Amino acid sequence: MAEKDKVKWDNKYGEMPTLLEKRPPSKTVSAFYADAPGKRALDLACGGGRHTLFLSERGFSVDAVDISAVALEALRKKADAKKVTIIEADLDTYTPEKKRYDLIVNTNYLDRELIERTKNSLKPCGIFIVETYMEDDGNEKKNSNPDFLLKKGELIEIFSHEFDVLEYREFWNEPFEK
Repeated sequence: MAEKDKVKWDNKYGEMPTLLEKRPPSKTVSAFYADAPGKRALDLACGGGRHTLFLSERGFSVDAVDISAVALEALRKKADAKKVTIIEADLDTYTPEKKRYDLIVNTNYLDRELIERTKNSLKPCGIFIVETYMEDDGNEKKNSNPDFLLKKGELIEIFSHEFDVLEYREFWNEPFEK
């Protein structure tokens, strides 16, 4: 599956280079990054690196992980190599080091098993931000694969047994902004 995913994402980024342009972070990441107890972050499925760049510019040391060599090469050209470690990995099997991160960011990518494998990578009092798509009757992409859509309340269930949930919101996708 990894090679198929890699080809898919490399092609997508190659065909849509605007996805690799520098963009502002999501409102959720902007609102909560400063609550992290330290300055070590993990950006899962980082793509073009909008959160990686945002965090590294604010003093974080960031491990940026993605399967796409195309996206990671674009990020490498924009990132400060002293603050950002680029990791090309298959997220189907990637498991970060335990208790390494003060902040974990996982946006626009849902892999429930990855979330489970990553939970124990958070240091005590760390912040884990998950922002992704949900199953909803109003979903504009009717053909979306339900495996990649959260069900209502599912994220709370995933985290509530081991974590204090600081905020849970369901909202429509933010418009694409440069």
